Amino acid sequence: MSGKHVIQAGQWPLQGRVELLDEADPIVHVQDPYDPNKSVGVRRSSLQPTAPTPQRDLTPQPLLDVTAQRMIGGGVGLGVAAWGAGHLFAGISQLLAAATGFATTIASIVFMIVVARIVAALRKPRTVNVKNVNVLGGRSITKA
Repeated sequence: MSGKHVIQAGQWPLQGRVELLDEADPIVHVQDPYDPNKSVGVRRSSLQPTAPTPQRDLTPQPLLDVTAQRMIGGGVGLGVAAWGAGHLFAGISQLLAAATGFATTIASIVFMIVVARIVAALRKPRTVNVKNVNVLGGRSITKA
């Protein structure tokens, strides 16, 4: 007699259960489809085999991709440039304000000088002598 389940004489176990080679299908516990808090024991042969997972690429990756790094760098660069331009325009506006103040001061000084001269000229008494010369023939010459 020969076959898969045949044990030759002298090869049987001396004690314990006899377990055939193909009867040792292990029991695995899977989640119960009706109650996720329970496990159900099933034979491993009744489950579908899982698909093999591809090997992972374990090379270190950058925290941000290259495009994102460029965009962040451009945004930071534009922010710094805008900050600098703001300081530049603030300085220019301060220069213009100072120049306007200086020009206003000079204009007011010139205006006060002109007004003072006009007032002084109006206060000074003047004597006007008019000389009128009548000539023969009815002509008249007026000299101031």
